[in-house]
Amino acid sequence: MDLLYEKVIRPWLFTLDSERAHERGVEAMAWLARIAPLRALLEARHRLAAGHRPVRAFGLEFPNAVGLAAGFDKNARAWPAAAALGFGHVEIGTVTALAQEGNPKPRMFRYPAEEAVINRMGFNNDGSEAVAVRLAGQAGSGKRRIPLGVNLGKSKVAPIDEAVADYLASFARLAKFADYLVLNVSSPNTPGLRQLQDESRLRELLGAVSAANRTREAAEGRRVPLLLKIAPDLTFPQIDAVLGVIAEFGFDGIIATNTTLARPGFFAGVNEAGGLSGAPLRRCSTEIIGYIAKATNGRLPIIGVGGITDEASAAEKLDAGATLVQVYSGMIYRGPFFAAELARGLAERQRAR
Repeated sequence: MDLLYEKVIRPWLFTLDSERAHERGVEAMAWLARIAPLRALLEARHRLAAGHRPVRAFGLEFPNAVGLAAGFDKNARAWPAAAALGFGHVEIGTVTALAQEGNPKPRMFRYPAEEAVINRMGFNNDGSEAVAVRLAGQAGSGKRRIPLGVNLGKSKVAPIDEAVADYLASFARLAKFADYLVLNVSSPNTPGLRQLQDESRLRELLGAVSAANRTREAAEGRRVPLLLKIAPDLTFPQIDAVLGVIAEFGFDGIIATNTTLARPGFFAGVNEAGGLSGAPLRRCSTEIIGYIAKATNGRLPIIGVGGITDEASAAEKLDAGATLVQVYSGMIYRGPFFAAELARGLAERQRAR
């Protein structure tokens, strides 16, 4: 762990409300994104040694296996600095068709002894139209140091029966800026959202977005890879149904997993609604990754998320069948250069094999 972060920065951040600390982190990363010389210096420092093999997935090339998960940079303000912090890809969002404030505050809670976070943010974001304007002024696809994913969700005010149209509105605005797109149907903090994981509703949504993607490819000559992000609270038969729909519509990958509604161990006595992330999610998300890898004979690329706090927990997900991993809660406890530390460790582990 970075000593300055551990001894000085983290203690100060932890005196702040969790969401205020998060905002300070985004502001600092956005500041770094604007300072091109410093950003370039840090990118060079954190670039893996020559001879390291990049990771290839979804038709894209990733300089290392570690990404920044959706939820940190919801509005595409800070992501251009992600490579400077050692990330091999970054996912912005979750973005909804309509701007929304999210759920009432307070809505994010740290549990340092458990290295965990509970949040009920509720997809607070500027909306896909505003995010599209911001992305239009930033480096485009093919000109970035690392791939950019865009995570899409349902607007809270959109009834479940109008969810498809809501996602399609965001797809139309943001697909041209994304190296890959994610449909988030698994956040526990938007009423009714997880119903979209039901087989019939999921088939309707994935079919519509897949058709829109084909239409866009015919018109513009570029197909954007499509991924689905699922909850850790699905049963294995439910996962089987999801995998069947993914195969039916030719989606390119899956993200496993989002936050959980389960309250294991210490959290059985915690009375806060929302999704639990961090170390308590480690085992569950890894088990689901392993199940998906086995069920698909390793053919479906998996981004593993949940409970990554060190090199061992990241490697565990790769060993279970993940192609890439993402972190967010771990960075809260380990600091801004956590990704660089993980990427180096995983690369050395790969070379040793």
